[in-house]
Amino acid sequence: MTLQETMRSMGDAAREAARRMATVSTRRKNSALRAMAAAVDTRRDLIKTANELDLKAGRQAGLVPAMLDRLALTDERIDGIIRGLREVADLPDPVGRCISRRRRPNGLIILKQRVPIGVIAIIYESRPNVTADAAALCLKTGNAVILRGGREAIQSNQAIAEALAIGAAEAGLPEQVVQLVRTTDREAVRELVQMDDRIDLVIPRGGESLIRTVVELARVPVIKHYKGICHIFVDESADPDMALPIVENAKCQRPGVCNAVETLLVHAGIAAAFLPRLAELAQRRGIEIRADEAAHAIVPAFKPATEDDWSAEYLDMILAVRVVDDVGEAIDHINTYGSHHSDAIITRDEGAARLFGREIDSAAVYVNASTRFTDGGEFGMGAEMGISTDKLHARGPMGLEELTTYKYVVQGTGQVRS
Repeated sequence: MTLQETMRSMGDAAREAARRMATVSTRRKNSALRAMAAAVDTRRDLIKTANELDLKAGRQAGLVPAMLDRLALTDERIDGIIRGLREVADLPDPVGRCISRRRRPNGLIILKQRVPIGVIAIIYESRPNVTADAAALCLKTGNAVILRGGREAIQSNQAIAEALAIGAAEAGLPEQVVQLVRTTDREAVRELVQMDDRIDLVIPRGGESLIRTVVELARVPVIKHYKGICHIFVDESADPDMALPIVENAKCQRPGVCNAVETLLVHAGIAAAFLPRLAELAQRRGIEIRADEAAHAIVPAFKPATEDDWSAEYLDMILAVRVVDDVGEAIDHINTYGSHHSDAIITRDEGAARLFGREIDSAAVYVNASTRFTDGGEFGMGAEMGISTDKLHARGPMGLEELTTYKYVVQGTGQVRS
């Protein structure tokens, strides 16, 4: 069988599984998720053995330590996979929920109800836990899923997928509700994202190059975010004792994630007092500051920024700093250079907070809080599929509700249109 035939066969099987999943009860879906968790636990040693093969191959291939760390499956991380499956089982099921109900003058009752999307393809890199996370979220929402992980985690992904299949079978779910692409051939991605007659949605999870490749190839709708260029604006009225810990958390807790702050904007009225304290924080935490002329004049130790710094996603202990005259200039900067991900204002001025919240064009806007909260778990969604900076269908953390669509069910008593 050719690669194209293999991928189309998987798509046909997923389409059939999705039709059957649309009517599966919440109880059975939850039972399957708990059985999957038990199967992962039972097959823990097999999963760890497979992961060691991936780690060995990764070391031979020269993967950097950070990549090897993302790839590794310790007992603690396997416990996290198990816990995640059980947590999704405990979440409310959005499928079938009535979004709205309207009664028309002619007596028609129009119901708007949540339904599964259908067949979802997830294309991801390095982290084998995504195999379980994606499968759990798609299963809970009545979708069939085709998973295509990175070549560096192929053995781990297969071992996890086999455990998930055992759990699904125990609950009597369709065999192909969760499928894993077992080839590392990159042409499999092209075939997958062009099957618009079989796949309803593609979600890429990984670096910018992966996401751009998927978008360029796809004929199927794609939900994505390219970068996380997140900002914090310290307003003139801000309490510096509040602002500095927020900046420290947003930059330092996990600098390599998409909701870490990359650019700090400081109001000119507070800059002379605030920036020396920022310099102390930077020295203590090992942050490299790249500053505009105004900030550099206040703290000469700051490295001069270039135009490229305003649109840089460092994913590192580097922070671009710019002094602005007012909240309007901060808004203009963010809407010009930002990635529409997560942006924050630190202020005691309610008017400035309202203006910032209204005019910043981002998926998540914060007032007096760290951008690091843009996360499905922190938003109370349980697990998430990723962060979307798109504007259609889903925006921000993608939990269960974002993996559904809706349909109208119209109830009548014999009405005809005149």
